Amino acid sequence: WCCGPDPAPPGTVGPPKKPGAIRVTCTGSCGVSNKANDAAWVAEEDYFNSSLSLADKGSLPAGEHSFPFQFLLPATAPTSFEGPFGKIVHQVRAAIHTPRFSKDHKCSLVFYILSPLNLNSIPDIEQPNVASATKKFSYKLVKTGSVVLTASTDLRGYVVGQALQLHADIENQSGKDTSPVAASLLQKVSYKAKRWIHDIRTIAEVEGAGVKAWRRAQWHEQILVPALPQSALPGCSLIHIDYYLQVSLKAPEATVTLPVFIGNIAVNHAPLSPRPGPGLPPWAPPLVVPSAPPQEEAEAAAGGPHFLDPVSLSTKSHSQQQPLLATLGSVPGAPEPCPQDGSPASYPLRPPLCISTGATVPYFAEGSGGPVPTTSTLILPPEYSSWGYPYEAPPSYEQSCGGVDPSLTPES
Repeated sequence: WCCGPDPAPPGTVGPPKKPGAIRVTCTGSCGVSNKANDAAWVAEEDYFNSSLSLADKGSLPAGEHSFPFQFLLPATAPTSFEGPFGKIVHQVRAAIHTPRFSKDHKCSLVFYILSPLNLNSIPDIEQPNVASATKKFSYKLVKTGSVVLTASTDLRGYVVGQALQLHADIENQSGKDTSPVAASLLQKVSYKAKRWIHDIRTIAEVEGAGVKAWRRAQWHEQILVPALPQSALPGCSLIHIDYYLQVSLKAPEATVTLPVFIGNIAVNHAPLSPRPGPGLPPWAPPLVVPSAPPQEEAEAAAGGPHFLDPVSLSTKSHSQQQPLLATLGSVPGAPEPCPQDGSPASYPLRPPLCISTGATVPYFAEGSGGPVPTTSTLILPPEYSSWGYPYEAPPSYEQSCGGVDPSLTPES
């Protein structure tokens, strides 16, 4: 600050007034509103509030003065967050208190806290993530068979930039074709105001083909986890974040929902799963064959042909694919995407930097839509969590920032 005596008011005689006391305050709080983008909070909670006196009243001579200070932040402070119905804000405010009938000089600075969420601390995070649903096909109240939809993911928890591997198995035990299968990564933010307010957004969406009558099909896809705030927001009781992977069919209407967690420290345990059947990925659940199917299903199956070997469904659209290809097309040295036939690329595809409403620092809340890929040329550094630490050292700063090099992958 540049500190000096306040000039005497016009028309008065006397020495100028000396500056008052200087005080700095560090606060962390959360506020929630009933209306979107409204700062009139109906519920609030504080996490810390500390103050320091840097100078007493009248103790500073004219001139520039610098005051170093520090605050000890509590370990329980939640991660900074900003959403349409509330936010978690941490800031430092300074004020020069002036004499009576004078306006105080004030300024403030917002800073951001990231309280890392270790996914390994979540119970059963290494267990298989599997769910199944059975839906009857009917036409004019006449049942024509059923469809069994089974969905699974390779893990229960992911970090930003990690690929969520999705596997769906659809067994069409009817004489009608199903509608296309779709998968969506959903974000649910709950705000505790006078009543709970739930804000649900689609983060990413991918659609596959349908399944022909009396056929069984498998669908393999992946969703890159964009920049998202961590699950739950530990330390905050007014805002809670959940993520779900929803796999669904429109005809017949069948939905499977898998809870997933987004954190900051990746799962370091190999996923546990039973021994898969032939043609399934290592982390996919085995198909359960009932010993005695229901009579109506047995009758429907008797009238139709036997199931052939499962076919692989193609992907019709991916919300992350087209913008991502357009973005990487202008980035020198960017990795090549995986071919459409499903064959693996020479090295993993890195996601673009994204802006997501309600995201934490350094991704700010902008607009009301879903994640928007940016045109940034930055490439995320290699994923260190899968390296054989302590046997292998991570790359240097120059190697990490010098672009994506296949030689820097953990497999090398």
